[in-house]
Amino acid sequence: MLVSESNKDVAVRFGLNAENCPKHPSFCTEGWVEADLARGEKYFVIEENAVPIGCVAYENPSAERAYLNRLSVLPRHRNRGAGARLVQHVIQHARSTSIQTISIGVIGEHTELQRWYRKLGFTDGETKRFPHLPFSVKYMSYALQDG
Repeated sequence: MLVSESNKDVAVRFGLNAENCPKHPSFCTEGWVEADLARGEKYFVIEENAVPIGCVAYENPSAERAYLNRLSVLPRHRNRGAGARLVQHVIQHARSTSIQTISIGVIGEHTELQRWYRKLGFTDGETKRFPHLPFSVKYMSYALQDG
């Protein structure tokens, strides 16, 4: 619920639905999260007054690279630093291992989100179009320094 509710406004904004973009986080189910966990992906949750208000998934496909996935903050809790704290937690978690780069993919037309990630230290990568998606994908990365 946390992932899907947090991403519904993005789906509406970009005209996404179960037919044109079935893998968008706004359609996330409990089964998706269970499959992620079974593959070794980790979820970190942030709470306010013992109630979950946001989460982020962390995938570690190789010794040097990690993926930040499904960053989600409920709309009524946005713009108060919860998303940035989740991203910083992922960065610190990655830093405690041998990870050199954290990668993300965002909707290429979602310029405000890209600007927000840049403020957190992410840099722009390539933008790609995929025939099965109704938007482009902008890749961004965060380079971790030793120490």
